[in-house]
Amino acid sequence: MIGTPIMLAWYGCDLRTGGIVEDLPSLKATGTLSRKLGASTTLQLELALDGAPAEWESATAPGRSLLVAVDTATDTPLWAGVVLPRDGGSTATVQLGAATLEAYLDARYPGTQTLIGTDQATVISNLVTPALTSGPPIVIDAVATGTTMNYLTDDGDDKSILSCIQEIMGLDGGPEWTIDVAWNASHSGFQFPLRVRKQIGAQSTSPEAVFDYPGCVSDYTLSESYEQGKGATRVIARGEGEGSSRLTSGPQEAAALIAGGWPIWEYRYTPASGVTDPDQLTAHATKSVGLMAQGAQVWTMQAVASRAPRVGTDWGLGDSIHLAVESSRRHPNGANIVARCWSWELDAAADQVRPILVEES
Repeated sequence: MIGTPIMLAWYGCDLRTGGIVEDLPSLKATGTLSRKLGASTTLQLELALDGAPAEWESATAPGRSLLVAVDTATDTPLWAGVVLPRDGGSTATVQLGAATLEAYLDARYPGTQTLIGTDQATVISNLVTPALTSGPPIVIDAVATGTTMNYLTDDGDDKSILSCIQEIMGLDGGPEWTIDVAWNASHSGFQFPLRVRKQIGAQSTSPEAVFDYPGCVSDYTLSESYEQGKGATRVIARGEGEGSSRLTSGPQEAAALIAGGWPIWEYRYTPASGVTDPDQLTAHATKSVGLMAQGAQVWTMQAVASRAPRVGTDWGLGDSIHLAVESSRRHPNGANIVARCWSWELDAAADQVRPILVEES
């Protein structure tokens, strides 16, 4: 599909069923569509009332509806978001705000659950299950990771489903998850697979999705940082509380780097509210030092969407992507980077797509 611009069709849908209420041809995004692994993203939109269908109000009702963007050339749903604010009056347009379905999980609670020696994927499935009652048509697609864990929640802790499963993803060796959007079987609406894997996406040392500079990439930036919270060679994770009674992990270090001459940079943090297991705190600290030891290395590229590998069909969240730089001011001898896509942004009207790649230690 290279050479074909990305044109979006927008649908206003019922949040409970996913069924299409109205096509919304006069709806336009005023920001960029974006998605991120294990987290919610937001979007601002504008609906022109001239040309809006008769049922536009029910198709965009806050808390009752969601908006879905579909790539018309491939018939691939790319983005779905729950309508939250809606503002309109004497003007010819209505302003809408929407958030991807991860945000819905922040408004549902798992209740009291005791999960002992349970596969990580099953833990997340059990925590999400209460949201399936009187909620969106989320379909759990969880593949066993082969790693078991203990996880306890108490309804009195008021921890949302989102905070629980983000906490699990933040553990060393924790699984990844995301909520996708897909057509339902009758093609009359949409369903939302919540995928749980050891790693989301397809990983390869030679991925088919290649972004070249010069070429489809108009510009790119390598952002490197050792600022507080982004770089550390010693990490301690702490629970809530004060003083000597506060739960804490042991110090987790990048021992090989320190032995090789790196200085000690310490970072202490509280990974999530309500963590009461020291082993979980240690798992958080271990993962953090693994990610932070050499600092953050993030590649952001801006590409011409109609000339680049197509988002949603050629690549997606979690996939390995190849950035091939022939020569640039920053990399005069070129660079060939294969890294995972942790998030992406799409501005279809401007014909621009921005994969954001994170190099992992």
